[in-house]
Amino acid sequence: MSIDLNHTIVHARDRQASAEFLGRILGLEVGAPWGPFIPLTTGNGVTLDYATAEEETIAPQHYAFLVPEDQFDVILARIERAGVTYYADHRFERPGEINHNDGGRGVYFLDPDGHAMEVITRPYGAAPY
Repeated sequence: MSIDLNHTIVHARDRQASAEFLGRILGLEVGAPWGPFIPLTTGNGVTLDYATAEEETIAPQHYAFLVPEDQFDVILARIERAGVTYYADHRFERPGEINHNDGGRGVYFLDPDGHAMEVITRPYGAAPY
């Protein structure tokens, strides 16, 4: 039996703006509102369902996206055009750098609600080239 992640809820101050932010960066289409959610569907069918947070403070979460090597530069250019600072590390101590973990490339950046977004071209633990 295969078990797959289907969706997760992402709390945001403005669900539409946050979904559109990540959609622009990753090149994904924002879906139509569905109840209290604005869906953003990834290539493997997992949906990030953006919901307006009831509480004032949003607990930051981490979301990592595995992208094809040939799309990394496109995504990085979108991050730069948006004026978003990116980092090579999860502690956000190496601004403007990319990492080369496991023989791939990766960056971290924050979304408008403080969620840590990560874009990588190789899964962690993958054998180097």
